Amino acid sequence: MKLYSKIYGERLQDLIIIHGLLGMSDNWNTIGKKFSKYFKVHLIDLRNHGRSPHSEDFNYDVMCEDVLRYISDNSINNPIILGHSLGGKVAMKLAFTYPNKIEKLIVADISPRKYNTDFFQNLLRTLHKLPLESFAKREEIDDILSETYQDRAMRSFLMKNLYRNEDKEFAWRFNINVLSEKVSNIQEADFIKGDCNTPTHFIKGGDSNYITSEDEQLINKYFSNSSIATIEGAGHWVHAENPERFYNEVTGFCLM
Repeated sequence: MKLYSKIYGERLQDLIIIHGLLGMSDNWNTIGKKFSKYFKVHLIDLRNHGRSPHSEDFNYDVMCEDVLRYISDNSINNPIILGHSLGGKVAMKLAFTYPNKIEKLIVADISPRKYNTDFFQNLLRTLHKLPLESFAKREEIDDILSETYQDRAMRSFLMKNLYRNEDKEFAWRFNINVLSEKVSNIQEADFIKGDCNTPTHFIKGGDSNYITSEDEQLINKYFSNSSIATIEGAGHWVHAENPERFYNEVTGFCLM
């Protein structure tokens, strides 16, 4: 599958950024442009997300191959891969499957283990029930969602996926039907086997529970050339909640 991307900068070193579940390249525009001071930055949309094509297939195998094709189609040699959450697991899959294709790896707030997806299955079920064609304003949709989800930042993240289709009706950019059916496919981490010697930097949010102390032991077990940094006061969306510290962590690791 040919993925949609935005490209910033003209430096020799390529930096490919992979968003999380229900995210898209647009979420990384501001910090992506800032990274272009040092890198040629590729903000990609995973399949069934953003402006990339929709597909009935959704698992780590196909998403990894999509990124590999993107690297090949754009004649990229030894990129640095930065992945957040779901994107971080896709990046880990790429590093374990094609270690010679990657210069360095940055994994934002996700670890090499299985994660429960019940929250997202319930969320997608809620979104699927919304009669988007009956809403005239985005605020009306937000009001409905606020009855179940009080976190304004989370709702704002979701609402960025709304657009008006050819019939001028609201629609989701992500493939809500396939994701609702197959989001459980991304629970697993069975591709984490053996040792990854690719230089890898894990960045965790101090207020997030996605990387625990037990997870740090897993990281040390499977990533023999790795480091871990904590950004205090930031949650799972660590790059959005403390972008300055996140930027410094990424550039410091990449440029050393």
